[in-house]
Amino acid sequence: MAEISFDDFIKMDVRTGRVIKAEPFPEARKPAIKMWIDFGEEIGVRKTSAQVTDHYTPEGLVGRQVMAVVNFPPRQIGPFMSEVLVLGVPDEKGAIVLIGPDQVTPLGGRMY
Repeated sequence: MAEISFDDFIKMDVRTGRVIKAEPFPEARKPAIKMWIDFGEEIGVRKTSAQVTDHYTPEGLVGRQVMAVVNFPPRQIGPFMSEVLVLGVPDEKGAIVLIGPDQVTPLGGRMY
């Protein structure tokens, strides 16, 4: 992978948000969950979908803090417009495990 500069890194706006609503996304090609995430006053509520059904249920995601890229352009996923990209890493089987702070942090807090 090519090296990037700090200026390249800082262009990516990664923020802390709290999932306030989540529901199944049966129209997706691969099993997914739709989420509405509150990033605080400055950014507000944004929505996304993620293929995280191996480790999470919609009910289990509500209230959870997650990290997401908030400055990508919106992306149409079937009938749903995704506005942010939640971050995660694959487990040993390739299923996504979401990334979030290990302590409660203010909504909209930026990762540096």
